[in-house]
Amino acid sequence: MSEFDKYIVQGEPSKKAKASAWQTAIGLQDVDGLKPSEYLIKAAVQHIEGDITIDQVKDMLDTYYQAKDSREQPDDERTEEADKVSARITEILSEQSFSFTPDYLLRIHRRLFEGIYKHAGQLRDVNITKKEWVLNGDTVLYSNYDMLRETLEYDFEQEKKTDYSLLNADMAVKQICKFVSGIWQIHPFREGNTRTTAVFTMKWLQTFGFNVDNDVFKDNSWYFRNALVRANYNNIPKRVFATTEYLEMFFRNLIFGEKNKLSNRNMLAGEPQSATSEISKSQNGTLDCSLDELAVLRFLKENPDAKQTDIAKHIGKSERTIKRITPSLIERGLLERENGKRNGKWVVKCEL
Repeated sequence: MSEFDKYIVQGEPSKKAKASAWQTAIGLQDVDGLKPSEYLIKAAVQHIEGDITIDQVKDMLDTYYQAKDSREQPDDERTEEADKVSARITEILSEQSFSFTPDYLLRIHRRLFEGIYKHAGQLRDVNITKKEWVLNGDTVLYSNYDMLRETLEYDFEQEKKTDYSLLNADMAVKQICKFVSGIWQIHPFREGNTRTTAVFTMKWLQTFGFNVDNDVFKDNSWYFRNALVRANYNNIPKRVFATTEYLEMFFRNLIFGEKNKLSNRNMLAGEPQSATSEISKSQNGTLDCSLDELAVLRFLKENPDAKQTDIAKHIGKSERTIKRITPSLIERGLLERENGKRNGKWVVKCEL
């Protein structure tokens, strides 16, 4: 976010802290492919400058979206979510309070998604599956809905027994990864689990006295989610086993300031990659695509007759999101539609 860079580099401490919180909050929206509005960016800058409070930012957003005609941007129905959740994350990260309890985790979810999700702050009452790009469309096995409270309380109680004074740095990182990945695998909520887990984790790590580099979350939120997936997925016939190695690299960067390369491509189940491999290249150089775009291209290369509803279902995104992605890929010459919409087929024009 170039609008915030000047505050990070040379701003006074209070402005730097606010800018860092905003960058992290906005970066976390990438987990669900969400982007903030220009209106939010301008409001965030006003907040960083001290012209308005975070409560005023939230009030401005409420007024803005109440007055906004939904027909103006039919493809951006989740921009409101990105804006409001970013402001709420910024507020929580700026607070000094924290409680290491399941109830605090639920409280974070409620504060982030109140008025956005009907079940904000409530444990889910259904079992769920989610198709994962990093698992080639397979899903992690999440906890049964009727055992969520008991499972959460057990994991928290076990973690409270950990004496970190007896652990060296490597052991501490492994233990942190074990707890965080376990909480995420429970998947207490219908939606918003990764963002809630990330905010809880940042608040928790501050209690250890770590000088946490939240920019790692800002720049690698999608990697964080994929690493959580790989920490909780086994497929013995395909020789794929749950591992926290990718999550450990993330946390070592976050806590110790290491520079481990965080590559989503390297985590693809069943496709071992070298640590230095590129995410994807075309014949003309590096293929500049988001992970959602890469997922679409990979699917259409194998399924050229697929409809947009099929694509959306496969990568776990809305059909409106697909209607944004495919025209962009066509415009950039990476994808082509032959013989029209009704009877045509997709042709992937790049090397994957």
